[in-house]
Amino acid sequence: MKSQSSTARRAARAAGLVVAMGAAVGTWLVWWAMVATWPGQRVEERVFETADRFQDVVNPLVEPVLLLGSLPWLLTGLGLVCGIGLLRRRWVAAGLAAVVIIGSNVTTQVIKDGVFHRTGLVGEWNRDINTLPSGHVTVVVAAWAALLLVTPRGWRPLTAFAGAVAACGIGLATLGDRWHRPSDVVAAVLVVVAWTALVCAAAPRGWADRTGGDPADRADFSTWLVTTVLGVVAVPTAGLSVLAAAATEGHTWTGLPWAGGLTAYTGGLLAACAVSAAAFAVLLPLCQATARPWSSGRRSAAPALPGRAYPRMSVPHHKVPTEPP
Repeated sequence: MKSQSSTARRAARAAGLVVAMGAAVGTWLVWWAMVATWPGQRVEERVFETADRFQDVVNPLVEPVLLLGSLPWLLTGLGLVCGIGLLRRRWVAAGLAAVVIIGSNVTTQVIKDGVFHRTGLVGEWNRDINTLPSGHVTVVVAAWAALLLVTPRGWRPLTAFAGAVAACGIGLATLGDRWHRPSDVVAAVLVVVAWTALVCAAAPRGWADRTGGDPADRADFSTWLVTTVLGVVAVPTAGLSVLAAAATEGHTWTGLPWAGGLTAYTGGLLAACAVSAAAFAVLLPLCQATARPWSSGRRSAAPALPGRAYPRMSVPHHKVPTEPP
């Protein structure tokens, strides 16, 4: 039992490191493909051209959502998430949640202002100002990802599903109101995924769940169900998003009859939905695996046999009992 538990723990930690590294590399790839190249900038410029047509209609609908990405809501989310962890007496989980929120938001601002750059190749909107990753998206997604760390095991599937919906909502709001480009949304979500996976990989044993807590079978089934649903949403949505980007300029090699700004706009919206679903489809099972209470390997006392209870008898050390003939 001890070896199986240790092996599962090492596998979960290794998976967390792989996810963190993949998300970090993915953030750079998104910047290179969509910000540092002419085709990428052109596709996102078409998104803005179309978003500008609908902005008057979209703005009243999404403006309240965009407020959730502001600094006051960042502090509110940090306090609420850490407060839940402290009330549940999960001290380590509360600290790890704070690391996810603070680390994700600081990383977003640092790489946006000091690491990634933008040379305007097309368009006029913020031509030479780098906006990748989105700070507003980072605030909302980091809060929900951190909430996964402090909620009970049985509540994490529902939390992950709600987090995917919230991430999709803030992503669509920033795109619809012309605040950010699709690549900004995708990169912000990947930054949060990297920090959450890294924290799960580095967390000590028993950092969240305790033996005798939520029923494992019910929590595991809910985890499988939510992960499957989010994965089913993420995979085809991501494929359609890539297809829309390829068809935006009407390249004949795609064989598609449609092209233009509406296609790019639709592809950008699909990209926000795809990365939101995929992020929590990955983080939920990872969090459940690393938070599972591990066996200590100690041999438990033998259970009492049913029937008559016999009093404990002490035998003097100088007398050796013998079996009856």
